[in-house]
Amino acid sequence: MSLINTKVQPFKTQAFHNGKFEEVTEKNLSNGKSWSVVIFMPAAFTFNCPTEIEDAAEHYGEFQKANTEVFIVTTDTHFSHKVWHETSDAVGKAKFFLVGDPTHQLTNAFGVHIPEEGLALRGTFVIDPSGTIKTMEVHSNEIARDVKETVRKLKAAQYTAAHPGEVCPAKWEEGAKTLKPSIELVGKI
Repeated sequence: MSLINTKVQPFKTQAFHNGKFEEVTEKNLSNGKSWSVVIFMPAAFTFNCPTEIEDAAEHYGEFQKANTEVFIVTTDTHFSHKVWHETSDAVGKAKFFLVGDPTHQLTNAFGVHIPEEGLALRGTFVIDPSGTIKTMEVHSNEIARDVKETVRKLKAAQYTAAHPGEVCPAKWEEGAKTLKPSIELVGKI
């Protein structure tokens, strides 16, 4: 069953965020004001995950301009994330939430848990201000993501939310032409 257009389920956990430990709940992802991007990674202190965190950090300004908060989730504790942030130059660039999920509540709720390993698959979710999941991508852990594509999908989801009745075609970028589905377009594109 797909999670698209479903609400984020209730949860409560801890995160390391800008030098502090903070509680994170479903209310962070459904505050009625801002969008959220939740990025699941297998574990802290690995070789591939820091490259993705650094990529997200390099695009964090774009997320903020788009009224969006980023949450990186691993199955480690928030304590591990604090030390990871302090000891890795790449992870140290993160100004967003580094969320611990040692009980696997989030990885199970989002369908990215690997039971036999106790780790998460690489999953990316764009969530609207009401807490509804609008995009999801889940893939094998040996393949790191390009956060630039996440930003593109976020902006497409925001555009279509603000412009009901329009759709964003393949490779749509902010400011590009959209489509208004109609019978006249069927078979002509």
